[in-house]
Order: sequence, then C-alpha cells, then structure tokens
Amino acid sequence: MSEAVSRPSWQFARSDETEQPSLREVNASIRVPDTGLWFRRLFAFMGPGYMVSVGYMDPGNWATDLAGGAQFGYTLLFIIMLSNLMAILLQALAARLGIATGRDLAQACRAYYPRPVNFLLWIACELAIIACDLAEVIGTAIALQLLFGIPLIGGAVLTALDAFLVLLLMNRGFRYLEAFVVALLIIIFGCFAIQIFVAAPPAGTILHSMFVPSSQIVTNPTMLYIAIGIIGATVMPHNLYLHSSIVQTRAYDRTDAGKRDAIKWATTDSTIALILALFVNASILIVAAVAFHGTGHQDVAEIGQAFALLSPLLGLSIASILFAVALLASGLNSTVTATLAGQIVMEGFLRLRIPQWARRLLTRGLAIVPVVIVTALYGEKGTAQLLVFSQVILSMQLPFAVVPLVQFVSDKKKMGSFAISRGVAALAWVVAAIILVLNFKLLFDTFAG
Repeated sequence: MSEAVSRPSWQFARSDETEQPSLREVNASIRVPDTGLWFRRLFAFMGPGYMVSVGYMDPGNWATDLAGGAQFGYTLLFIIMLSNLMAILLQALAARLGIATGRDLAQACRAYYPRPVNFLLWIACELAIIACDLAEVIGTAIALQLLFGIPLIGGAVLTALDAFLVLLLMNRGFRYLEAFVVALLIIIFGCFAIQIFVAAPPAGTILHSMFVPSSQIVTNPTMLYIAIGIIGATVMPHNLYLHSSIVQTRAYDRTDAGKRDAIKWATTDSTIALILALFVNASILIVAAVAFHGTGHQDVAEIGQAFALLSPLLGLSIASILFAVALLASGLNSTVTATLAGQIVMEGFLRLRIPQWARRLLTRGLAIVPVVIVTALYGEKGTAQLLVFSQVILSMQLPFAVVPLVQFVSDKKKMGSFAISRGVAALAWVVAAIILVLNFKLLFDTFAG
C-alpha cells in the first residue's frame, strides 16, 4: 500500500519546522482491506464517528436537554434536530480536511495563520476543552452520588483517576479504545430506548416539533439561552479537531483515489453515529417533557431532581437507575475524547508533546477545582447552574473552530480537487452564520439585562 502523501500546497505555510503526523503513535495503524464486500470496508472505517458522537451526548447535553424538556415540552426538539444536522455537515468537513491534507485542524491552522491568530485559536480551543471537561466532571460526580452515595466533592476528585483508564486503553491499541467507547454507547442507547418505550410520547407531536420551528425560540430569552446551550452541547468545537485527526488512524491508500474512498466511508461512519446521538439527545428531552412538563414539574433542571422523580412519574421502578447508569457511561466515555482532543490541540498548535497522563491530569485538574469550589459554596444547585453555563461557554467557542474549518475545506488552493463544491460551501457558511448570530443574540440579551 502506498504511503506517499501528496498534499496540496499551503499558502503562507511555514517550512522551517518538521511536521509530525497527527497522533503519530497511532497514525495509519488500523488496516483497511483493499478488496472484499462493501461492509468490510465500512467496518474498517467505523470507530472515529462513534468516538466523535460521544461529545454530542456528554453530560453537558443532559442539563440543557432536561431544562428544555421540563420548561418547554417538545418545542426545542427542533433545535436538537438542527444542531445535529449542523454536526453531521461539520464533522464530514473535518474528516475531509484530515484525509485530504494529512493534517488535523490544529495543524492546518498552524500552517496557514499567523502566530498571534494561532495563539488566540489555541486559547479558545483550550477553554472549550476545559468547559467540556467541566461538564464531564459534574456529570460523573452526580452519577456516582446517585448510584453509590458518594458525595459530589469526592466524586469530582475521583474523576481524576480516569486519566489512567485512557492511558491503559491507548497502550493496548486504538481499536481497544474505540471498542470501549462503542460498548458504553450501547449501554446509553439501551437505557434510553427502555425509557422512551415506557414514556410512550405522541409521535405526531414529536415529529411536528422536530421539523417545524416555533418563533418563541428566538423571542423568549430563557428559551433562547437554553437553545444556544443545546447547540453548544451538541456541536462541540474540539470534536472538529478530534475528528480531523482520528480518521487518519486508518491505513488507507494515500493516493487521490484512496483518499476519496476514505472520505466516503469516514463520512458514512460519522453520519450513522451522529444519528445515534440524535436519538439519545432527543430522548433526554422527550423523557423530561413527558415526565415533568405536563405534570407540574416544569422547574426541574437538575439531574438529581430528575433522578428522584423519573421512576414515580414514569411508573417504572428502574427508570431512575437506568438514567443514572446512562449518565455514568456518558461521563466515562467523554473522558476518552477530551483526552485525545487535548493532545491533538496541544501538539497541533504548539508542537508540544507531554505524557498523556500529565495532559489529562492537567485538564481534569482545571475542571475539578471550580466544581469543588462551587459545590462547597452553593451545593447541588450551584453545580447544576455551572453545568448549563459550561455549555453556553462551549457555544461561544464554536466560531473559532467552525470558521477556520469551512475556510480551509472550501479553498481550492489548499484542498485542490478535494475542496467542497460551492453549494456545500454556501451551506457551511450559512451554518457558521447561524452560530455567530445566535451567539451575538445571547451576548446582547445577557448584557442588556
């Protein structure tokens, strides 16, 4: 199999530094069959999409989806659908960038942008990773408390140990890491499938809410705040850096024909995985709408409240346990992708390599400290508000990842024949514009009182 990498020329690309492959320890480490039935090739490429989908159903989504379902019923299902469609498009573009150029998004930014811009983009991405990690710490700590009675502060401190879990899996091989992620995704999917079956929501109302938007989404400041939080929790900026890197773990033929084939299968993989994420996100909101919105519990916004009320309101004794198990699986899963994204961002922007366990403990420590402080001062209510706020912060970081990505993949000077068409580029810029407008709207409403 040819290993020659033919990259398009990069205007203003720096030539004074030797660039290493993205995640070089696992780059091109997973064999792809040259011949055989189509599903064998699809199976070889399956994995990165599911790892990316983890970020679209992490504990941060739970807070925003619960609040949205309890307060507004099914209205915000349209936002979940819209953000998921945005995610499918953006992740496909991230995979295309990584496969076509052999660079992840962080490396592409370093190659093209001036150093001051690179530094600002790196800071923005690090803030996004910390905000995501904040959600994982809170979600995992809450799940440990609900299932085993461990105090929130103790649970938050225990989450530091997951650094060694990721290290163990990475040492066994990237496929082991992917298998771990998929196994936990199956648990999350199964838990919510049972709850949706028991809740028996009206299918017609759900479909209408998914595809027909309500004007209240932009006119009601509270609804808009939660809607932007849902977008921030769903379309996650660090996932674009992650996906552009981990698609390169496949040993596809590094020729134009091989790259086109790889882009096709990688896009199929991420699309299928994100449809699964859509089901999970929609399920959280739907279960909250059925259990809380129509039963006089519209003020439920905290995961602990939902845990206490789900079983009696749904009439299923194990509903609360299923909810907490899915939350724990979600928190554990998210640690994997946050660790890899942090490594990719640091190596891509700074060319700085530190041990994975050190990187993980550093990021996790920055997330644990505010959780411990807020929990000590304000208790569970404070952590619930911090969880929703972290997702709004994530949304604020989105333009710093989306705009460079769309700019790169639509530029023929950088992508050559792999540049996206004008129609797809126009759609991608519309998505970027929607994200920017919603963010400016939120900032205006916040500072205007």
